[in-house]
Amino acid sequence: MEDRIFPIWGEMPADAKDTPSVSVFRPTAETANGTAVIICPGGGYSYLSDVKEGSRCATWLNMLGVTAFVLKYRHGPSHLHPHPLLDAQRAVRFVRANADEFGVTPERIGVWGFSAGGHLAATVGTHFDAGKSDSKDPVERMSCRPDFLILSYPVISMDARITNPGSRINLLGETPSDELVEDLSNEKRVTSDTPPAFIFHTDNDTAVPVENSVLFYMAMKRAAVPAELHIYASGDHGLGLAQQYPLLQSWPSLLASWMNGLGLLR
Repeated sequence: MEDRIFPIWGEMPADAKDTPSVSVFRPTAETANGTAVIICPGGGYSYLSDVKEGSRCATWLNMLGVTAFVLKYRHGPSHLHPHPLLDAQRAVRFVRANADEFGVTPERIGVWGFSAGGHLAATVGTHFDAGKSDSKDPVERMSCRPDFLILSYPVISMDARITNPGSRINLLGETPSDELVEDLSNEKRVTSDTPPAFIFHTDNDTAVPVENSVLFYMAMKRAAVPAELHIYASGDHGLGLAQQYPLLQSWPSLLASWMNGLGLLR
């Protein structure tokens, strides 16, 4: 159940339209297991699908005993890179800095992203730091490295041949530099320090080609990082939990099994 909304950069202003925040959804005290997941809704980096790919997923996580945080991040066309990434990194730091208050374990904080939000989650998982130990802001002293990733039909690459064109424009603008495209193509940023990942996609996704997920999975394998990839034969883009699709509704149970295998649900 949704608890409160917390601005992640400071006090909530009177006009909170573009204020980055997390909406907290807590499990019952009896089922809470200390794991936290920050959810990055999709929307092509132009809006946030914060019900189908936000609050509904948070409620599902609560049933597993997981505390969920739906992230409201800045996006295009008004806010290009690095604003979404800065907000997602800050969300990880914010949850970690306030772990005691939220009843979560600082070493069990994951990021779950859908579509463009999947790109954001993968970017957080491949672009992180240990925090600034001398910062006056206690939140900024925290690491922004997530402990695990969940990527649902994610945009991974900014390569024009396989990316989602709208997401690329809304994140990088019309004429990004080659260096920026390279840096935000996350399949090229995987290292042995990248967190473990669960990846879900459909083979005939016409909005985000499945090659995005395959390339990220292969990069994880080359780096010897644990990863699990599930590709379903068919299904539209933007499925969310897919509970209305008989052939696809099993994928959340596969995710739950993967999380349990990592010890995240105990």
